[in-house]
Amino acid sequence: MQAITRAYHFVVKILNYLQSPLLLAIRLYWGWQFAQSGWGKLHRLPQVAEFFTSLNLPAPHFTALMVALVEFVGGILFALGFGCRIVALILFVNMTVAYWTADHEAFGQIFSSPDKFAAADPYTFWFAALIILIMGPGYLAVDTLLRRRSASR
Repeated sequence: MQAITRAYHFVVKILNYLQSPLLLAIRLYWGWQFAQSGWGKLHRLPQVAEFFTSLNLPAPHFTALMVALVEFVGGILFALGFGCRIVALILFVNMTVAYWTADHEAFGQIFSSPDKFAAADPYTFWFAALIILIMGPGYLAVDTLLRRRSASR
């Protein structure tokens, strides 16, 4: 029984070491995806504003610009791990609104039809932002470097 307990603790220790690299991978990949999405919206603002008009969003041109900037700048900050939990919260809210407006039916079926919920376009963005919001950016982030630097003063 002691051998099983030691083996379990060994595996847990290894997995704990992998937490920060996993969070880094999530931040880099999805930060890049957010930034690309925002960049694309910035270069197609009239079309995005037209789509937002079809969704009956208020001030569609201004909203399109704000969403594009949130995704572009937020994606870069997310990838770097700078202001990460605040950025993750903003991106999470942004994706929740995207779910609610563009994929309302899927969003409403989070429990009754989880496959439909997970298949919606905003899902992976939403989930990545939620993971970083809850777990933080990990050790391999600008936030961590700044926190360590200020603690050493």
